[in-house]
Amino acid sequence: MINHLRIRNFKGWQDSGDIRLAPLTLLFGTNSAGKTSIPHLLLMLRQTIESPDRRRVLHLGDASSLVDLGTYEDIVFQHDLTRTLGIEIGWRATSPVEIDDSLSSYSLSASEMRFEVSIEADRNRQPTVQEFSYRLTEGERKLVAGMRRRPTGSNYDLFTKGYKEVRQPGRAWPLPQPFHFHGFPDEAIAYYQNTAFLAYLSLEAQELMKSIYHVGPLREDPRRTYLWSGEQHQHVGQRGERAIEAILAAKDRRFNWKPKQRLRSLEELVAQRLKSMGLIHAFEVRPIAKGRKEHEVLLQTHPKMPQVKLTDVGFGVSQVLPVIVECLATPPGSIVILEQPEIHLHPKVQSDLADVFVDAIHARENGQDRNVQFIIESHSEHFLRRLQRRIAEKALSPDHAALYFVHTDRSEARISELDLDLFGNITNWPENFFGDEMADLVARSEAQAKRMQKGEGG
Repeated sequence: MINHLRIRNFKGWQDSGDIRLAPLTLLFGTNSAGKTSIPHLLLMLRQTIESPDRRRVLHLGDASSLVDLGTYEDIVFQHDLTRTLGIEIGWRATSPVEIDDSLSSYSLSASEMRFEVSIEADRNRQPTVQEFSYRLTEGERKLVAGMRRRPTGSNYDLFTKGYKEVRQPGRAWPLPQPFHFHGFPDEAIAYYQNTAFLAYLSLEAQELMKSIYHVGPLREDPRRTYLWSGEQHQHVGQRGERAIEAILAAKDRRFNWKPKQRLRSLEELVAQRLKSMGLIHAFEVRPIAKGRKEHEVLLQTHPKMPQVKLTDVGFGVSQVLPVIVECLATPPGSIVILEQPEIHLHPKVQSDLADVFVDAIHARENGQDRNVQFIIESHSEHFLRRLQRRIAEKALSPDHAALYFVHTDRSEARISELDLDLFGNITNWPENFFGDEMADLVARSEAQAKRMQKGEGG
């Protein structure tokens, strides 16, 4: 779970400052203010990690990638290639990173990790790593290990703080470039007697990035049949196109929203949630015939109504279905990015959707906490109001939520955390956050008064 993020000179952000991320992180704000750049950064890092070309510092995207950000010049603040792109990410490792060095009688067991990287343009206008480092923290003790580019040439040096690396006997060869933006090359281990742990640092960053999943704002139209051949999908896809396959793949998994609740299948919980939202009465996924790979989704909108296919009910059901499925289908420990999950939903369902995420951050699988993090970009006032209510009711701790307002100030993206008290009140409400409601009420009253003076309306 990511708990810290800072961005420098990325797209509209000159410097985001320190951003606290919580299990439930919400990004609100004006259009084109820069809030989408935050999830896009994380998606860029994930697709870079997965690129087979280890010399590729950043995979900026193509037709088949998670996100396509154009060229390196396109992503640098004000397209100024003399600027240094900086990224800081802090997280808590699933299991502690253990360092036990017999050469210096040094040992450390750390779960709190932070990664920093500085990237600049080379003479070919392509990104190159200037420096990267990992920081491990155990109480008051800290260890830093990283690589720094030499002032001339393309070689690098290893550096550490709080730890003494020991060279192998022989010539002190320089190190080649890192792999991608984050990885120690094999030589960083081979040239030293006590740096084997560096491989685990790179692996931790890879595992973190691979845990990121994304559901975009435009979700696929429903289909009359869905083909499933047994693939173990744990993600609904960026357009929600695999939501039904994810339900079928999860038949042997059991979940509950809270401790002591009965364990249920994913299909049962999805049906239950859609019903509680008032969208349907019953939900079923079944093969069109015994032994067939084709499946159909049948719904009842009312107890006295016949079953119909997903294609024959309101569009909102097919749009919210992938969102609910994604909350439980992804592997435990996932980081799920959702853009406008409330799209095409009427106000009441937008409010109910907020409850889905409140429950999802506490959800359990086979008796164990799922520990899934949600980073959500939204425009919904109803969504926010429900979260405020749940905080007042103590159903959601303010520590489990981080709410931000993103806006533009002099062509630069700015982010402000909304301060929530124990009663769900926002103490630093931005001006015109969701429009000027009071101005609309005053204007309507004035218009009514003028028309009544003219004798309109009887």
